Amino acid sequence: MPLLKNVTISFMSIKQEAIITDEQTVSVALPQAGLMTKSQSQLARQDLYDSLKHWRIWLMLAYQDIKLRYRRSVLGPFWITISMAITVYSMGYLYSHLFRINFDDYFPYLAGGILGWSLISTTILDLVEVFILSENMIKQIKLPYTLYIHRVAARNTIIFFHHLLILVPVMIIFHHSLKTNSYLFYLLPGLLIIYVNSISYGIIFAMIGTRYRDIPQIIKSFISVVFFVTPVIWDPAVLPPDKRFLVSLNPFYSFIELVRSPLTGHALAFHHVLMVFAVTCIGLLVSYFILAARRARIVYWI
Repeated sequence: MPLLKNVTISFMSIKQEAIITDEQTVSVALPQAGLMTKSQSQLARQDLYDSLKHWRIWLMLAYQDIKLRYRRSVLGPFWITISMAITVYSMGYLYSHLFRINFDDYFPYLAGGILGWSLISTTILDLVEVFILSENMIKQIKLPYTLYIHRVAARNTIIFFHHLLILVPVMIIFHHSLKTNSYLFYLLPGLLIIYVNSISYGIIFAMIGTRYRDIPQIIKSFISVVFFVTPVIWDPAVLPPDKRFLVSLNPFYSFIELVRSPLTGHALAFHHVLMVFAVTCIGLLVSYFILAARRARIVYWI
């Protein structure tokens, strides 16, 4: 009840702020291009700030999405975890024999890779259609646009923590080949970096996917291809030495290692750190400029 009360108060405050914001926007004269650009930039920053300010709303919506998807089921969202556990355990046994890799080393590597890939790929696929699927709320309730981005990112992060249960049997069985005590605490900073990139690139994908309705289908096909060219189920060591540098140019590989390296007890390689830093900076800059330039058109694209 206190959470619902706080959410109700947050909705009322957002509506009051929306009236003031709309009045300020209307007061800007169209011929004054410089002032218009400045106003849109301010509105973009205000949108980002308001979405963080009203974190209770998108956290509640993320929880409701998970709850409604599995209502009237006994295990609820843990059905996803069971499905992934079956996939990981069966693939681990099969591919360790196909690739002729040591089972003790390959199984934790595969489990960490699948967990990281699931978080990243699912988030991208959900974000590209987030404004389209939230059409009713956007048209009926005045909320920050980036609040819907947080909703998707938070929902998939919660599901990721459910998936961590898959690693419990892995750590028990393969404890002799894992050294998670030294690097496991790096998992939370890695998830935070992935979350920040989910927000920044989520703004880009969501706006492009809303404007051009073919983009979601293209990205879905692209993600399917990326899965096979990214070291998720295979190790880069199987490649010839002169071809391994190509894998280092894959940003998905670096972001997966943010999750896999701490879970398997390894330090993150320096080239992964550089790749993550560069991709994060680019995403923050591009998403801000796109949001400032095209934010006012989102409601017309839906």
